[in-house]
Amino acid sequence: MSNKQFDVVVIGAGPGGYIAAIRAAQLGFSVACIDEWANEKGGPAPGGTCTNVGCIPSKALLQSSEHFEHAGHAFKEHGIDVAGLSLNLPQMLKRKNTVVKQNNDGILFLFKKNKVTFFHGRGAFAGAATGEGYPIEISGPTAETITGKQIIVATGSNARALPGAPFDEKLILSNTGALAIEGVPAKLGVIGAGVIGLEMGSVWRRLGAEVTVLEGLPTFLGAVDEQIAKEAFKMFTKQGLGIHLGVKIDSVTTGGDNVTVKYTNAKGEAQEGTFDKLIVSIGRTPNTNGLNADKAGLQLDERGFIAVDGDCKTNLPNVWAIGDVVRGPMLAHKAEEEGVAVAERIAGQHGHTNFDTIPWVIYTSPEIAWVGRTEQQLKADGVAYKAGTFPFLANGRARALGDTSGMVKFLADATTDEILGVHIIGPMASELISEAVVAMEFKASAEDIARICHAHPSLSEATKEAALAIDKRTLNF
Repeated sequence: MSNKQFDVVVIGAGPGGYIAAIRAAQLGFSVACIDEWANEKGGPAPGGTCTNVGCIPSKALLQSSEHFEHAGHAFKEHGIDVAGLSLNLPQMLKRKNTVVKQNNDGILFLFKKNKVTFFHGRGAFAGAATGEGYPIEISGPTAETITGKQIIVATGSNARALPGAPFDEKLILSNTGALAIEGVPAKLGVIGAGVIGLEMGSVWRRLGAEVTVLEGLPTFLGAVDEQIAKEAFKMFTKQGLGIHLGVKIDSVTTGGDNVTVKYTNAKGEAQEGTFDKLIVSIGRTPNTNGLNADKAGLQLDERGFIAVDGDCKTNLPNVWAIGDVVRGPMLAHKAEEEGVAVAERIAGQHGHTNFDTIPWVIYTSPEIAWVGRTEQQLKADGVAYKAGTFPFLANGRARALGDTSGMVKFLADATTDEILGVHIIGPMASELISEAVVAMEFKASAEDIARICHAHPSLSEATKEAALAIDKRTLNF
């Protein structure tokens, strides 16, 4: 086999693509992975949106901005007096970029360790399959054609722009521009109260911006359990985020150094806001442009997603697609699980991804995390259930941390006690949710969690107590 023919070719090195490539290599295949992301020097920057302009840099800025806010407001309560506090935004952004590069370099190291051949450039179908496999053309820093017997498409997604208001990343920002604002805007507008909008709005609010969030839906965080969403709305509003629901955007116009948004509020009244910067976070679209799907006969659905079955198989033999470019939640960890599953299916194994136990996280403060069904979904489905909640206010570790906001909520089948959903708003919710995921994968009951010994003092005790609350027998509340 020449160095241009591979058992598996992965197009895209985001969370789904690079994990798929590594797992395929572990299974003994010769693997190539193609990715076009570049750093500021033009070198390779694998990791996709998540590593470069998404999950990783946003968490870095969330952490830095939270430190800044704590130093200015919360440290005094701990007996720590800070004099002359100031913001060094260039250093904050530099640290964020360093964290991104460390992740980029880590992926390149993993490719080398696992003998994955990496090509820096854009991969696209060069035609239909031949006897040797599918020809994949690489353009950009690397320009050549390779062949793969099996193809995994993992090209991710792009930010969706408002009609008539394209991103310029100077005044009208996608997630990319929102992570690289060089000076704290006095007034920041955010269109879309989803994960990205709330996280980025939180970052810049903590650093001193007056933030206005405009959301088209009449309800806040509609995918979140209603009780948790109401608690979140109350907390974010108290922090200073100006959140407006049921908004209809009429126009977005840019001036020399500002953006004006004309909109209609939930009461039908005409409103206008002028902002120094505007972040637009109204969803993402599958990144299939430039893939040359038509050359190979690869089928896309009406929204531009690659059509796949439950096993991530496309309409073409030996062509698979995973992550944001296919159906299902646009989550990095969902893409990773699909990547592993597809690599194992290619090897004749039984890879599996359970959409019912994929956790969701919003990394605001407080964090919000959940897995399984919400209370409103159970009601709509006519499922008889029991609910149990426990507030962090009654948790010793939360008191010691100085963060007692939020709660843990369990939902269990009224007859069998099987856990149907767990919803958390509060400190370290992103870490606490994993226990619920494991429990639900093993079809555990609320009583199982209630009977497991949890370390004291720990935030995880709130999980145990919420499980006890299903049977109305909490011990600390």
